[in-house]
Amino acid sequence: MEVYHLSYPLSINEYRVEPSVIAIGYFDGVHIGHQRVIQTAGKLAERLGVSCAVMTFHPHPKEVLGPKVSTRYLSPIDEKINLLRKLKVNQTYVMKFDQNLAQLSPEEFVENVCLPLQVKGMVTGFNFRFGKNQSGDADRLRMLSQNRFETVKVPAVLKGTNHVSSTWIRQLLSEGEIDLVTELLGRFYRFQGIVEHGDHRGRLIGFPTANLALTSPYWLPKYGVYIVRASFEGLSAYGLMNIGVRPTFRQTSAQAKIEVHLFHPDIDLYGKKMSVEILHFLRPEQKFSSVEALIDQIQHDKSQAEKWLSAAHLFT
Repeated sequence: MEVYHLSYPLSINEYRVEPSVIAIGYFDGVHIGHQRVIQTAGKLAERLGVSCAVMTFHPHPKEVLGPKVSTRYLSPIDEKINLLRKLKVNQTYVMKFDQNLAQLSPEEFVENVCLPLQVKGMVTGFNFRFGKNQSGDADRLRMLSQNRFETVKVPAVLKGTNHVSSTWIRQLLSEGEIDLVTELLGRFYRFQGIVEHGDHRGRLIGFPTANLALTSPYWLPKYGVYIVRASFEGLSAYGLMNIGVRPTFRQTSAQAKIEVHLFHPDIDLYGKKMSVEILHFLRPEQKFSSVEALIDQIQHDKSQAEKWLSAAHLFT
């Protein structure tokens, strides 16, 4: 998959732009609804005999247009690109979202962005908006195409009575509803970081942990204990992860920490890049009356995790 980082006004002479069908959207998380849009684009591209492309945006529009806040993502841009590679996309256009782009009318966006990319088809989700003040939608895009390219609006993918969305998935993560998150993503939710030195309390109580410093602003799930699968240097191992402020030990710092205890012979992970897939939520974070009580709980958590993994045929 070719990845092109673009900004407006376009300067595409340096790129080998091919006629394509473009699936367009922000696609945070690349969930099953997004996958339906991209798969639809792939089918249209096959019918038209052109390549299949995705156009996404970076940073998120609310970082440019809204109040200055720290935005966290289900799939930061590098993660999103990796996910798109798995969907048999030929090209990904990462369009820089800035004030230049934000001020384009829907007509200008079509004429000055889409057409120069030799678009032969545009596929959107049901709630896609574009252009200044979000004044354009899928129906406006169809009108503006003027038969120069085909357009398809993909209906919402439903789970029960709810349509699958990134907003809903973020809410579910914040509630610890990991099993449903997995279903809506079509995979386990994961994030990446670098293992750094901590205060070594886990090692002192018999449960050494890898302290993970995130490499990108991922959306974090509810504070608590999770069953996870960690991958590093081509290897993987199952284990427990605690996200939270460690109330049993905390004195002043309230900064959340990510600690992973692997069911694996002790190896040196310091400084290594690790990705963590969240498989299942076990329990909320809690404060214990003593270190001994904490140790007993961790032993119980480990036993519960091994039973869950065995039942899921992931671990024996």
